[in-house]
Amino acid sequence: MRVLVTNDDGIHAKGIEVLAKSLGRIAEVTVVAPEIERSAVGHGITLNNPLRVDKVYKSQKFFGYAVNGTPADCVKISVGAIMEHKPDVVFSGINNGANTGTDAIYSGTVSAAIEGAMVDICSVAISVSRVGGSRFDYAGEYVLKLIETLAEKGFPKLLLNVNIPSIPADEIKGVRLTRQGRVRFRDYFDKRQDPSGRTYYWLTGELTDSEEGTDIDSTAVKEGYVSITPIHYDLTDEKLLEQLRDWNFEK
Repeated sequence: MRVLVTNDDGIHAKGIEVLAKSLGRIAEVTVVAPEIERSAVGHGITLNNPLRVDKVYKSQKFFGYAVNGTPADCVKISVGAIMEHKPDVVFSGINNGANTGTDAIYSGTVSAAIEGAMVDICSVAISVSRVGGSRFDYAGEYVLKLIETLAEKGFPKLLLNVNIPSIPADEIKGVRLTRQGRVRFRDYFDKRQDPSGRTYYWLTGELTDSEEGTDIDSTAVKEGYVSITPIHYDLTDEKLLEQLRDWNFEK
């Protein structure tokens, strides 16, 4: 089977190295990732500048291709130019930090998986929950179980957002199928001055409220479960669409 591995933390991140090594035990893996960290860039793509692709070697062995673009760019150029054959599945990660709730909207990790789904490839975004203290080893082993299931089902055209708790493997309680929750942040802009006296702002914030429920992604992770959320990129509000039909817009 052919697997495309990408991320938003950059090609030199620990998570993508673990992911590629793990999947490489059972599959033909191609790594194409941003040359630098491109976290929280969402689904941006590069239109007005050239994309450059460089080979990256680790321990004197070819590892993959670094792209001076976004995670979505990486999937686009992989399928359109780098890979000779379309991959069976796209894995994006292993991200250093959860992509639950509305964070998934900003996530480059999730957006790379969405890009794969948009060209009819089975796609998975995978993240571990704690930035800086992440445990990638369990995630690396878990993707082998996940890809085995996907292969058994013939790599269906689906899109999964997987989040794994950053706790010891023997403390993980199991797996929950979940919904994307709603997370609210209070944004703060820290006003500062650079050495030239010019003002700049640094975005910070804190979690003020979150949706609770055992079937919510963030709750599952907090309670020690792997969260698997099926998502899609169709933004149509079907319920509202039906309501608007009575508003006479079309007249």
